[in-house]
Amino acid sequence: MAKNDELVFLPLGGVGEIGMNLALYGYGPPSNREWIMVDCGVTFAGPDLPGVDLVLPDIHFIKKQRKNLKGIIITHAHEDHYGALNDLWPGLNVPVYASRFTAGMLEAKRDYEGSRAEIPITPFKQGDRINVGPFEIEAIGVNHSIPEPMSLVIRTPLGNLVHTGDWKIDHNPSLGPLTDEARFRAVGDEGVLAMFCDSTNALRDGVSPSEEEVSAGLQKIIEAAEGRVAITTFSSNVGRIRSIAQAAEAAGREVLLLGSSLKRVTNVAQDIGIMEGIRPFIAEDEYGFIPRDKVVVILTGSQGEARAALAKLSRDEMRNVALTAGDTVVFSSRAIPGNEKAILEIKNGLIEQGVHIITDSDALVHVSGHPRRNELLQMYQWVRPQILVPVHGEAAHLVAQKELALQAGVPTVPRVRNGDMLRIAPGPAEVIDKAHFGRVYKDGRLVGDIEEMGIADRKKLSYVGHVAVSVLLDSRLDFLGDPDVVAFGLPELDHEGELMEDTLYDAVLGAVESIPRSRRKDLETVREAVRRAVRSTANEVWGKKPIVTVFLTKV
Repeated sequence: MAKNDELVFLPLGGVGEIGMNLALYGYGPPSNREWIMVDCGVTFAGPDLPGVDLVLPDIHFIKKQRKNLKGIIITHAHEDHYGALNDLWPGLNVPVYASRFTAGMLEAKRDYEGSRAEIPITPFKQGDRINVGPFEIEAIGVNHSIPEPMSLVIRTPLGNLVHTGDWKIDHNPSLGPLTDEARFRAVGDEGVLAMFCDSTNALRDGVSPSEEEVSAGLQKIIEAAEGRVAITTFSSNVGRIRSIAQAAEAAGREVLLLGSSLKRVTNVAQDIGIMEGIRPFIAEDEYGFIPRDKVVVILTGSQGEARAALAKLSRDEMRNVALTAGDTVVFSSRAIPGNEKAILEIKNGLIEQGVHIITDSDALVHVSGHPRRNELLQMYQWVRPQILVPVHGEAAHLVAQKELALQAGVPTVPRVRNGDMLRIAPGPAEVIDKAHFGRVYKDGRLVGDIEEMGIADRKKLSYVGHVAVSVLLDSRLDFLGDPDVVAFGLPELDHEGELMEDTLYDAVLGAVESIPRSRRKDLETVREAVRRAVRSTANEVWGKKPIVTVFLTKV
């Protein structure tokens, strides 16, 4: 260990927001640190980003020093922890360590999306230890709502770190592993300098219910239902899918899977042997021949996604599958903030068809995969860190965990947000620098910032529309034929009932004719006069200024 070596933590996503988790740990002198990346996730675009498919972390900081990036470790295969890897890895080209399930999901995602990035994965699982640059990393098994999640112990010459990833304490999960209390206690006995801990449920008191209780609740609903039962859940929750399939079998019902992401996940789970004991699922074209009280559908769409299976059912748009009055739909999920309106629209469509709706406010049909306050307190007791850094959450979650940790006697809880470089050692934990961070956008097959992807202009277009004007001038700089005006996304008629395009056409004529012929030689002046006239005329009659493109040609 050199005299000026430092140990630092730098989040580029997931600290101050839900989703898009990406953490960097650095070791060495400030001028030449070696780094590891833990997770590389996405978040989802809202209506304020029209056309955007996914939001990715901006990794400009680590790309500039990628020679010092020694590896990427993925804790589990949720989109907010691994979803950006296919798009961002090609600019980094470093070893990636992940579980077999995560590796299978990456491969399935690559095939589905047609991605060119074939990422070589080094298998890494609970109990394994690897050396990556100056770090020794151990995987500890935890329970979460997906197969093969892990926490990481990161050992360095300046102290041991624990990066929890996503976890909870469930003594009766439908799918392992159990959160490894004995290993966490042993690591605590060894001494932990700092723990970086999931804050998602830090506002919720008590302990999360067990997945076993959810399974029992779903089984009661299936057994009591007179018609078909359709259950929507997160496609990555293999334990929940297993529970539903077992409950259906116990009730003498066949199971149909609907939704491409659900089928991809179950295929990967089958490949690595964690769907053993589950009967084969039926094909879509068999559905119509099975009595209504003998079928359960597991399907995508719990977040109101317009193209998912549940939304199509609510609009009665599926060819081989439909619901009828008296059937039951169970939302075995929680609404991610921002999706409430879309989910309500689907529920209303189903209710109009006479379908019964059951949510987690009616029965225990869902439980979160994140620790509540009593579970956090247990983890503090096991690990006993000198420093606690709340991560994975918005400001309210991070502050709630900070207050809880301080009350529990954790000595130091620094305030850290995306882009803050926290020096963990030597000396007191403090933010010593700011790094560039932000968001880039996946839009179709391309990735770029808001300007490169044209998203700012697209947002403007969605509010004010576009007008294209084509003007031909002859050699004497008079009109050669009539100008063309095409309005897109504007009202068809103005307030007097005239066609909007005719009103704008008159504005184009007036703009050109108001310029003396001698001054029309400056085509840029004419073009700008036409653009301004169209915008101001639209504003007079409509109250909004569209984007205007003028094509001006002298023949």
